[in-house]
Amino acid sequence: MAEPELVDVVVVGLGVGGEEVAGRLAEAGLTVVGIERDLVGGECPYWGCVPSKMMIRAANALAEAHRVNELAGSAQVQPDWAPVAKRIRAEATDTWDDKVAVDRFTGKGGRFVRGSGRLDGPNRVHVGDQVFQARYGVVLGTGTRPSVPPIDGLADTPYWTNHQAIEVEELPASLLVLGGGAIGLELAQVFARFGVRVTVIEAADRVLAAEEPEASALAADALRADGVEIHTGVKAGRVGHDGDTFTVHADGAEFTGEKLLVVTGRKAHLDELGLDTVGVDAGQRYLPVNDRMHVTRGIWAVGDLTGEGAFTHIAMYQAGIVVADLLDHMRRTKGGPDASGTASVVGGAAGVVSAVGGAMSAGGSTAAPGSVPVADYRALPRVTFTDPEVGAVGLTEQQARERGVNVQVGYADLTSSARGWIHKTGNAGFIKLIADADQGVLVGATSAGPAGGEVLSALVVAVHAAVPISQLRHMIYAYPTFHRAIEDALRALK
Repeated sequence: MAEPELVDVVVVGLGVGGEEVAGRLAEAGLTVVGIERDLVGGECPYWGCVPSKMMIRAANALAEAHRVNELAGSAQVQPDWAPVAKRIRAEATDTWDDKVAVDRFTGKGGRFVRGSGRLDGPNRVHVGDQVFQARYGVVLGTGTRPSVPPIDGLADTPYWTNHQAIEVEELPASLLVLGGGAIGLELAQVFARFGVRVTVIEAADRVLAAEEPEASALAADALRADGVEIHTGVKAGRVGHDGDTFTVHADGAEFTGEKLLVVTGRKAHLDELGLDTVGVDAGQRYLPVNDRMHVTRGIWAVGDLTGEGAFTHIAMYQAGIVVADLLDHMRRTKGGPDASGTASVVGGAAGVVSAVGGAMSAGGSTAAPGSVPVADYRALPRVTFTDPEVGAVGLTEQQARERGVNVQVGYADLTSSARGWIHKTGNAGFIKLIADADQGVLVGATSAGPAGGEVLSALVVAVHAAVPISQLRHMIYAYPTFHRAIEDALRALK
């Protein structure tokens, strides 16, 4: 066995969160080893948010061109997938080459190792034939991978995950989509707008089952208007492939398509990380962390594998907390206020590490109030980038009622607002507010419409800062904007 090499920090997994942590700590002057077996940057820039939104932008342009006939004369539209596939390769992914990202990290002073990192006791990581011992800690950011359901016959077929859907250069004539969540609906609408015959199969009784029922109905109506068949409450029992066509057998029905896209969730593969060597159960779906991202003493986790949501903005948010907490731990380990001389590098979103005293927590940092930021997911924003977009923050109405909140609901139809009426075709949407009547604040909201994700920002601030509803009612909302419908929803609270 190789002798361990002593470094300051080891980051296993350089997805969005891991890359941010590793890069910022390297910039702070620490000796940081970053380990990644796939592509530095993870899902988001290569198979997730960035290329998929390029696809959505293109598909939405087609839809807008069709709307010209109702607003401004006439237009003829001829879809062509080639420019989309070319842009994904040239602008988003460098044809799935992470050299730019690797150079970005090493340019900050980090050391990059390609391979699969595995814990081997406290603060020790194996990767290939190398062993690293971390002075201050190990950060896990290995993300998740598609979770494929145990459907009879599926594993023996050439089904797609989101990876193949993003990488496709020539569109199929027809596509079956197994899963009616955000990813499934976004991709289904894109392919349908480019002329693919798309069928969505969802086991739950509605698509976007985690969101408000009104959002589910809106999204389903929008996709059906684009020609997508949607079947809910249907559970796939068997999948077959004859070399040319997929057949999904579900509750007595059969669905056929040239390709099958499986988007039924994601899973963290904890069994690969050697967690048992540090006394952590690897048999869980996700890796539990506390509000400073501690897994156990000397180990932090960030991003999708924490189970707090598979969103880039969550990974970046958690990364700021990890950087602050780890630098605080390092300062205390070395002794004296800011002995590292680097605490201030965590400014901005993470805040500045203070020199507050206090007892050490399991992860090695102080538990004293105000020393480092702690995670707060009350105002977690999420957006489904269908057309119309569905943005949401905080609790749904059902979640609030289940938690015993004295719920008030305010609803406004976007088509009835001044901007919605002006917008005309493509103006479907709504604002739904969930208020705690006892506290007089919003605890959740949904903003759906042509700019649903952008309008959401005002509602995120309201939920995050617990802005009194009385103040929200007395704000001045610009006219005529989509966000002015928030005022209508506030008026409707009851």
